[in-house]
Amino acid sequence: MTPTFKFPALLLSVRKANYLNRWVVFCLDSILSLLASIFALSVLNFIFNTAVNSRLLLWFVGGSFVASSVGFLLLKTYKNVIRHSTFTEVSRIAFSSFIKILLLYLFLYSIAMFRYREVIVCSLLDFCITFFFLSFFRAVLIFGYRYLVYNVNTRRERLLIYYDPTQPETSIASLLQEQNKYKILGYIQYGKAHSMRLSGYSVFQVDSQETFDQLRQNLSFTALLFPNNKAAKRESDRFVRFCEKQGVKMLLLPAVDEFRSGKKRLQALPEIRIEDLLGRDEIKINMEEIHQSLRGKVVMVTGAAGSIGSELCRQLCTFDLKELILFDSAETPMHNIRLELEDRFPNVHFEPVMGDIRMVDRLESVFSRFRPQYVFHAAAYKHVPLMEENPCEAVHTNVFGTRLVANMAVKYGVDKFIMVSTDKAVNPTNVMGASKRLAEIYVQSLSIAISRGEVEGHTRFITTRFGNVLGSNGSVIPRFREQLAKGGPLTVTHPEIIRYFMTIPEACRLVLEAAFMGKGNEIFVFDMGTPVKIADLARRMIELAGLRPGEDIEIKYTGLRPGEKLYEELLATKENTLPTENKQIYRAQVREYNYHTVDKDIDTLTDLAIHVKKMETVREMKRIVPEFKSKNSVYEALDKE
Repeated sequence: MTPTFKFPALLLSVRKANYLNRWVVFCLDSILSLLASIFALSVLNFIFNTAVNSRLLLWFVGGSFVASSVGFLLLKTYKNVIRHSTFTEVSRIAFSSFIKILLLYLFLYSIAMFRYREVIVCSLLDFCITFFFLSFFRAVLIFGYRYLVYNVNTRRERLLIYYDPTQPETSIASLLQEQNKYKILGYIQYGKAHSMRLSGYSVFQVDSQETFDQLRQNLSFTALLFPNNKAAKRESDRFVRFCEKQGVKMLLLPAVDEFRSGKKRLQALPEIRIEDLLGRDEIKINMEEIHQSLRGKVVMVTGAAGSIGSELCRQLCTFDLKELILFDSAETPMHNIRLELEDRFPNVHFEPVMGDIRMVDRLESVFSRFRPQYVFHAAAYKHVPLMEENPCEAVHTNVFGTRLVANMAVKYGVDKFIMVSTDKAVNPTNVMGASKRLAEIYVQSLSIAISRGEVEGHTRFITTRFGNVLGSNGSVIPRFREQLAKGGPLTVTHPEIIRYFMTIPEACRLVLEAAFMGKGNEIFVFDMGTPVKIADLARRMIELAGLRPGEDIEIKYTGLRPGEKLYEELLATKENTLPTENKQIYRAQVREYNYHTVDKDIDTLTDLAIHVKKMETVREMKRIVPEFKSKNSVYEALDKE
């Protein structure tokens, strides 16, 4: 059977080619430059009736080729990917053409091939024609490539790009040309309609839901791309709302280094998540100074497979550590983070270690073997309702386990111990928050005792308190996503319940900033911004899914859970914090405890927890932390004793 020739398939194969080989471009440029010179010589012959013999033609052709090659090699015009050409590349072509005619006609004049006026006329003609040929060649390639991109594959998603005239244009359209999934229709911005073009594309203006709907009807676009989280947040009450009502997908542009990764090409742009729209501008920290502090160090992360711990490991892998120790008791999550780090950071030396922070011999073996200089302690039980039902386990892990890790840090000369705590440790109303406050008390009192010479050692202990972390395991947003996937309802404990939120990467940057900023004994908190009503969050997630709250998906109120607050405590106020050099990070003012008293108290508390005496365990927690007042819990009876 005779094979059929499929023209579109051939075009697709051409379209998938990354770029023309640079030496192919060099040769094509040289040929075009030579043709330009011959054309200029023909015009010269027509004007001045110059005799063109074989000797003149040979010198002329050879000189033109050499002079062109010198210009192209000096300016490297052949190295640019043509479809990403900019004004800078046009300048390179102009300068290389000038170098060519300068060298060529000086040479021809010096060997008496041309008279002065002939040199002037022919050089000007040659320059103009060469510049035109080279520029036209690139224009043909660019338009040809765009034709292949937008007309050969008809199944591409039709896309508009959000444009903010106050921000620099970042050639997003040029980046997206690498993707075979999207067809760019132009840019969109908020404002009154007027004619405008950007990077060869039309810029469409809309100023209301009606004009947005009309534009969608005219262009039939299915997605809107935001260049970053900041732009998406800024438009959360305009374009995001417009898209929600029309069912238009909202996409987010990844970092340029990820987008142009040599390892793999992005197959699809990520969609906007609710996490991208919540909160405020992220805390800005000096990553370079942190880099200098951690470079060449051995660092250990407990709870390395958890939401915070795993993100900490990802960020730490960028700081040129000598070695990273991952310590966790969860086998499958540890396996997953190991595979991820091996894939993303093949040159980083890290050691996954299975173990439990409550096992003193296992901790001893790890500290004695690796001798970490920094310890980031993220291992903890964190779910309020579960810990309210299992207070002994909360104490055993969050208090006793933290004490063991802290003691090993002192014994093996760790420089800094950074503990991850929670906003629920502030005036705790539940067992989980109280257990974290007890852990804070222990490490801070130990640090103070070391600084006063009461305990031998040099380890500096630093604590960071977080708000609710968006997207962490078991948190509200993943729960809402699961409920949405099942068709609802979305369950909210109370219509007025509010929470402060932060992203996982932001939380981890705060930990790293604390590691650099802290001198020892501090508890760092930060400005959490505006609280979010959970019922509003549920409604927004339903709308982002293209559904209608109360009609397509119900919101169901289930009542406050044991130990749960209606309103979270403010982490940072002028009354309970001191400022630091970072305007968004504060140092908490808390009561100091005597280390030896705390150590004995925790011995008593741990003994009660190990013997699973629940009521006695909570009673002892309340004695040590008198501000611990239970809410909506069986332990409220203990507050009346």
